[in-house]
Parts: sequence; structure tokens; C-alpha cells
Amino acid sequence: MKQFIKLMGSTAVALLVTAGAAFSGPYDEYAGTTLVINVPAHPHYNAMMKVLPEFTKETGIEVEVDQLQYLKMRERQTLELTKDDGDYDMIAYVVFSKADYVFADQLENLARFYMDPKLADPAYDAEDLIDGYVQNIGVAGGTKGYLPGKTGSLFGIPYGSETSVLAYRKDIFDKHGLKVPETYDELLEIACKIPELEPGMGGMASRAASGHQASHAYLLHLAPLGGRVFDEKWEPIINNEAGVAAANALKTIVDCGPEGGTTFGPAEAAAAFQQGKAAMFMDSIAFAAGFEDPNKSTVAGKVGYAMHPKGVRRGSQTGGFGIAIPKNSQNKEAAFLLMQWLTSKKGDKLVAMAGGNPSRFSTYQDAELNEKYPYSATFGEALKYADPDWRPIIPTWGKINADIGTTMSKVLTEDLDPQEALDGVAERAKAIMDEAGYYTWN
Repeated sequence: MKQFIKLMGSTAVALLVTAGAAFSGPYDEYAGTTLVINVPAHPHYNAMMKVLPEFTKETGIEVEVDQLQYLKMRERQTLELTKDDGDYDMIAYVVFSKADYVFADQLENLARFYMDPKLADPAYDAEDLIDGYVQNIGVAGGTKGYLPGKTGSLFGIPYGSETSVLAYRKDIFDKHGLKVPETYDELLEIACKIPELEPGMGGMASRAASGHQASHAYLLHLAPLGGRVFDEKWEPIINNEAGVAAANALKTIVDCGPEGGTTFGPAEAAAAFQQGKAAMFMDSIAFAAGFEDPNKSTVAGKVGYAMHPKGVRRGSQTGGFGIAIPKNSQNKEAAFLLMQWLTSKKGDKLVAMAGGNPSRFSTYQDAELNEKYPYSATFGEALKYADPDWRPIIPTWGKINADIGTTMSKVLTEDLDPQEALDGVAERAKAIMDEAGYYTWN
């Protein structure tokens, strides 16, 4: 009898252990794992660093962070992603790296993780993720090769995403009875009126430095003014009427902007606005926290925020960063759990409250967030018009983008005729696209 009872006891223990394993939490199997992630030196990822301890506390998964200046990060990833066994389990990437990494088959398709009931959180609510960001940062293989469509797949999730909004000096606008510009005509008029009303102050601070910055600034105006770089058959149309209008808009803004504007990158343009040298600034939402920091900004508490003005349509930029799992990661499932946690409703709010950029509509509508950062409501509204196709995310984009930037710099500093400049860009872009095989099926 004692033996029978003993056996029964052993069986009961075994059943309890089995039941415990059956009902174990989603993180139990991965507790004790150490993930190594590579992210940029950027305000959003500084905020992420503050919330990672909460992830480890909740899951038992440790996270080591290799945080680098963007260009060094990109250089390191170029090396790491080609290894058989990579050192990184999750990477952050800037949006236009998506085409390079997916085309080189270096990122995991996320479908299998979302199909796994042991990994995919049923409360994740992917529908709440901001559409334009997911399309721009995460999807590849669909329409045009980089937008959603029936052949598209998800390779990354937006994290640290940005769009463009207009920051303006409320005190200056109130002083002179100026209406916040809603259209490009109003924007350009006010940009050149400010130096007359406030001697020594520029109308709007903008990126304009030769190379990527000038290209970015130009493209910022191209989409809302109705333009595109290519048509549906990859024929360059950057030199059409809308393209020329965007070049003229940028030149007007720079000519009426603060002194030295032709050398401005994003940091210099933001600093000019922050130091009271310009009445407006139109660029990424990522700069807002700096404008409101009284320890760094002379305009803290004096800044209003509005949507990117309308040209023929609304079309603010989509950009910033996403996160993905390298194909050569050694801990892919645990990396997915981290990615999912960071971009969940809980994780998204935590990073937003710490000063990061939300990836969800619901986070931007959160009352607690809006109490802490009153501009969040405006940003959430602006994101409804974020344009995932404001620049083409294709493997040849690096060369074309560099050419646009160099050429726009000549328009801004050497008075090169915009039509002539863009005709040259279109001709060279077509040659690049031809060489890459984009007209093979024409």
C-alpha cells in the first residue's frame, strides 16, 4: 500500500509538473537569455534605455545594448549582417536601409513569429500601429517593391518613427497678428514677411547642406506640392511642374531664413529655431522635446505646433527608425518577444512617457501622455497624413538621393536654374534605373 501511495504521489507530482509546463508563461523558456541589440544614438533610443529594465524584470531576458552614432551603426551592421553567426539579435535601422537589407536577404520575415501562438501576444493589436509607419518602415515586396500590396511581407516594426510638423513661435505670431499657415502659399508668404517684421530673425529654419540634407529638405516639399520622383513605370518625373515648385519653395525658405542656412543640417536648423533665430521650423517631431527643454532652449513654452501645410494635398514625411531581427541572429524567438514588448501598447506608452516617439495611434491619444507633452495630440493628427511614398525606398535610392542633394545645393548656393537642375537629375536617375534593370520588362 505504501508503494502504491508512493507511486500515486510520484504520478501526482509528475502531473503537476506537466501541468505547470503546459501553463508556463510565454517568457519562461527564454528567461536567462541575453540579447544583444544595436541601436542609434537618438532621443527615442535614449528613452528606450530607460524602459528596458522593466522588460527584463517582467521576462527574465537580459538585454545588452550597442548604441552608436547613426553612420557608425550602419557601418557596423553592414559588417555584422554578412556573418554566418551574427552578434546582434535585434537591430534598429533607418527607413531607407530597408531596401538594402531586405534585398540582400539579411532580415527575418516576421510572419512565422506572428503565426506561433506561443510567441504572438493576442492582445498586441497590430491594427493600432500607425499605418504610414508600418508601410514605410516595415513592409517590402509589395507595390513598387517597398509598399504594401498582395505580394508584400513584414520585415520590421516602426520604432522611433518620425513625421514632419510645423513648429512656430506663438509669441511672434501673436505680436504681429499672424495666422498659422495652413497652405504653402501662406507658409512662403509668412517666411519672407518675418525678417521684415523682426529684423535679424529668419522666417523658417531648414536643412539645406549639400548632400542628403538638401535632398531631404527638397523632398519634404515635393510630396505635398503633388510631386513624386518617379511615375508608376519608374520614369523620372521629378522635373515636372510640381518638382520645380518644390525646388522654388525650398529656395524661398532658405533665402528668407536665418543667416548661414545653406550649411544647416537638421541639428543646426533646430538650434537656430531653439536660439530664437527663426520664427518657424518644419521638420521631424523628434525635435519637440528639445524645444521645450528650458535648460537648452530659449524658446521653451513659446512654441506652437501645427500640421505640415497643405499644397495640392497633405503629405507629411515618414521616416525615422524601425527594428528588425537579423537572419543570422542566434536568439530569434527571444528577440521577437523583445520587439513585440517594445512595440506593444504598454511598451509604446512607457517609451513615449520617457520622451520617445510613439508608434501607435492610441498612445498619441493617451490623456496622461498629452498632459505631459501637450503637443502629442497635434502630432497624432498629423500622422493621419504621413505619406509612406514621399521618397522611393529602392536599392538604387542612395545614388539618386545623393545626386538630388548635390544638385539642390547648387540651386540654393549658385542660383542654378531649378528646371535645368532637375532635368539633369531626371536624366541621370533614368540612367541609374536602366542599369539596375528597372526597364527590363517595359
